[in-house]
Amino acid sequence: MEVLKNKKTLQDFIERQKEMGKKIGFAPTMGALHDGHLSLYEAARKENDLVISSIFVNPTQFNNPEDLEKYPRDTDRDISILENSELVDAVYLPQVEDIYPEKTESQRYDYDGLENEMEGKSRPGHFDGVGTVVEELFRQVQPDNAYFGEKDFQQLAIIKKMVEKKQLPIKIKGVSIYRAENGLALSSRNQRLTDTRKKDAKIIFETLSKVKEWFKNISISEIKEKVTEIFSNQENMELEYFLIANENTLKEADTKEDENSYRAFIVVNVDGVRLIDNMHLD
Repeated sequence: MEVLKNKKTLQDFIERQKEMGKKIGFAPTMGALHDGHLSLYEAARKENDLVISSIFVNPTQFNNPEDLEKYPRDTDRDISILENSELVDAVYLPQVEDIYPEKTESQRYDYDGLENEMEGKSRPGHFDGVGTVVEELFRQVQPDNAYFGEKDFQQLAIIKKMVEKKQLPIKIKGVSIYRAENGLALSSRNQRLTDTRKKDAKIIFETLSKVKEWFKNISISEIKEKVTEIFSNQENMELEYFLIANENTLKEADTKEDENSYRAFIVVNVDGVRLIDNMHLD
């Protein structure tokens, strides 16, 4: 596996691969890698000649400076995980100046309103930061296919919209949420939880599973009441939000309509660690 430590090294590498006509699969990360990330590279390996990872903690998508400071970083460990997986051919480790050559600030994006729902309400500017770094990485890596986990479903929808509006020649592929044995969605932030809290946090998946069943029989308002009640009885957990939204528009739904697809979204703070999850509803 090649380790590409700056933009120039990446460009030389990509140029060689393109000359050989290789199809490139790419999944960008912010490091703190886990099996959920590796599931992206497993998907990429099946559909491409070459698989590239990147590790870059993007400062412009953090609203809270403390959250940026606490974000787990261990590049040597991450490189070792990628090498041992034998799924990745190269990893790109850009410096801030490789992504932001002038000022470390976001561009402004219009995602047709997708950015104003859910995470956009509580994290203003977050998706401008996401769009800025992903678009720049796409232009540098020049992938044919790019892979993102459905755990960050809103982010996935927004990247698809950005690629569509910018007319980038890239196919965006969503990969199913990778879960621990107890159902907890794998996340880099989980590293900040104690083993006890990881066990306790299984209630997030258990609740979403109940919501999937309830959705067949009771109203959305009744479901919201039940979810609120569940978390009101949990120590060291705070329900930030729970909602059911139209999968295509991400707008919160109050009623069910047969022609639409729906997904439940939840954010829970566990000992100050913000965990997000979601589940498709039949």
